[in-house]
Amino acid sequence: MALTIMARIGVLRNASTLSKVPTTPPERRHQLKGDRNEQFAVDLVHPLRLVFEPNQYQPERKEDGGIDLDQVTTIKILEVVDYH
Repeated sequence: MALTIMARIGVLRNASTLSKVPTTPPERRHQLKGDRNEQFAVDLVHPLRLVFEPNQYQPERKEDGGIDLDQVTTIKILEVVDYH
């Protein structure tokens, strides 16, 4: 698991913005829903996910109200969890 976590952190670190993190496997960046709506995750080893959020106090928003991933340049890692 440590190698997978380090690999995902490497992808996150090397992306210039959150929009550059792949939405396809193996990383599969995705925004969470419900009470985790402002958070994102990347896949680890099923069913675990590396959960993080933009590190801006109030992230830039698009016209539709969603987070502008092109403006997110730093993140805060919150946890490794099976939230299902």
